[in-house]
Amino acid sequence: MHPFIETQKEWLRKDVPAFRAGDTLRVNVRVREGEKERLQAFEGVCIARRGSGVSETFTVRKISNGVGVERIFPVHSPMIGDVAVVRRGRVRRAKLYYLRQLTGKATRIKERKVKVVVPSTGTAEQ
Repeated sequence: MHPFIETQKEWLRKDVPAFRAGDTLRVNVRVREGEKERLQAFEGVCIARRGSGVSETFTVRKISNGVGVERIFPVHSPMIGDVAVVRRGRVRRAKLYYLRQLTGKATRIKERKVKVVVPSTGTAEQ
C-alpha cells in the first residue's frame, strides 16, 4: 500500500456508523465557549458523502426557523463527538442536492425498510 495512506491510518475513527445519503443523522459537535467545551446536536438529512480516508466528508442539511442550513463535517474530525443514525432513508441517488429547491412536504424522504431475517428453530417437521 502507498506509504502516505499508511501514515493516515492512525487518524481514522473506528466509531463511525454506516450511513449514506438520505439518512437522517444526529451529529454531536464539540463547541468551545471560552474555557468550557460542550456538545451541540445538529440533526438533519445527509445529502452528500464524498472523499475517502482522512479527508472524507459528509453534508447534513436541516431547516432552522424556515431557513435551510447545511453543514459539512469531516468524518474523522476530533470536533465530532458522535454520529447517530436517527432514520434510514430510501433514495436512489448518492447526492441529494435537489432537496435545496424543494420546500415543505416535498422534502420528505421515505423510510428504508430493514430486512429482518427470522432464524429457524432447527427442528424440521415432516
